[in-house]
Amino acid sequence: MSQKVIIFSAPSGAGKSTVVHHLLSLHPEFEFSVSATSRSPRGSEQDGVDYYFIEAERFRQLISEDAFVEYEEVYHDRFYGTLKSEVERIWAAGHVILFDVDVKGGANLKRYFGEKALSVLIVPPSMEILEQRLRSRATDTEDAIRERLDKAASELSFAHGRFDVELVNDRLEDTFAQAERIVDTFLAK
Repeated sequence: MSQKVIIFSAPSGAGKSTVVHHLLSLHPEFEFSVSATSRSPRGSEQDGVDYYFIEAERFRQLISEDAFVEYEEVYHDRFYGTLKSEVERIWAAGHVILFDVDVKGGANLKRYFGEKALSVLIVPPSMEILEQRLRSRATDTEDAIRERLDKAASELSFAHGRFDVELVNDRLEDTFAQAERIVDTFLAK
């Protein structure tokens, strides 16, 4: 099982974090890859647990030093990325890396890791259901919801054909079962 990577990507609200946490609870050999970001911590987020929080200037320096497997500047001075040191740390522990990343990050990770990686795109059953899910969270303004829906449409269009598997998250129990089967098949290779 050495040096395997499992990538879960999805538009915001499609359920990727829920599926990732479910799989982590079933597989002690999995380790969540903590991403780096230049944004400030939110709420109770902790450095090294939720993200590695790095100032934008330092993030740029690490980019110039080729310290990232992949990175993206999502907004001006708002970077997200995967540190090579994080990948090396997890593999050195003999674990399978589990990623929970946005769609572009997932496509970039798959391209980087190739056959060592399983890439899964979680998609909502429809844009209407995605909108209902985002609204039921009650965490975003109307403008933020519109922005997330527009971004989701763009991400889904971009993602077509770039992932090994597309998993429709309609009923959570079915999604969990499908994710387990997909992952078990990949691990058995």
